[in-house]
Amino acid sequence: MKRILFAVMLMVAASGFAAPVLFRTASATDEDPAAAGRKAAEALKSALGGVEPQVVLMADCFEDKENKEKALAAVTAVLGRDKVCGGATYGTFTQAGALTQDAVGLLAISGVKVSVAFEGKLCAAGLTMEKDEAALTAALGGAGQRLAKKLTGADKGKLLIMIADAHSPKNQLLLDGVQSVVGKKLPVTGGSVNKNAGQNWIYYQGKAYTDAAVALLLSGDFDLAQAGRQAKDNDAVISTAKDGAGEAQTKLGKKPFAVLAFDCAGRKGKLKNVGDELSAIQASLGRDVPLFGCYCAGEFGPADATDVDKSICYGRGWHVMITALGTK
Repeated sequence: MKRILFAVMLMVAASGFAAPVLFRTASATDEDPAAAGRKAAEALKSALGGVEPQVVLMADCFEDKENKEKALAAVTAVLGRDKVCGGATYGTFTQAGALTQDAVGLLAISGVKVSVAFEGKLCAAGLTMEKDEAALTAALGGAGQRLAKKLTGADKGKLLIMIADAHSPKNQLLLDGVQSVVGKKLPVTGGSVNKNAGQNWIYYQGKAYTDAAVALLLSGDFDLAQAGRQAKDNDAVISTAKDGAGEAQTKLGKKPFAVLAFDCAGRKGKLKNVGDELSAIQASLGRDVPLFGCYCAGEFGPADATDVDKSICYGRGWHVMITALGTK
């Protein structure tokens, strides 16, 4: 049985909050999903040093619902059902390494304002863009609106993180609905869960759902910058990851205290060595910057195209979407 455990910690003081900003990550891999979930959660809790997180984002890459539910139950048993949300992915990574099988990755967020919203009926299951585009547009647009209306403080939001059971290109239709409520200038990141049948799960308050989405709206005294890059072959995946991370840090104008990277599983599949893309990101950011990432079936963020508005975010595929966070 293989066991690998990583935990990282960050504490950054931020004015305007009673507590410091905390972004901490942990990940673990084990053939036993309960063991992986428990070890990752315990490592995260230890790193928090007694501070209660406002929310914990979870990504896993176990094979079936039974194993995924065991991992989820183990994480929530340690951290609390009401704190954990996220979804099933094709793998997870931190600055400590990439895990693409039998693994759990966690991100704890504290010290910023967080509004969490859940929509359990996207009404898109079984519909395809080829045959049902009009129905999908209406269903996902409406679901996006409902999701966004459940958020509080959208007018002061700094970053929206979305995890959805709506793979590319359906993710754009969902985002259209969200942006019709919150506007198009709000930075958005996140990704679509694994699209394989039986693996497309959204996690919310200790339960697994399909045809659903969860959103986290962060606000507070912090800065951020984003970059998105598209690629479809080994060398381009590596070079665009390095360039995207470098652009995000340059736009931020300072060393980030944490970085989020929602990456396409298609990009991962083009790599000869999965770790090469993570190494490329770290070549720009450094290996000490806390990093939470996962491999998705569609990503939210800046589109890597010449014919789009660079000031707004989109739902795309084949992208790595990087968000660098920095103190004021």
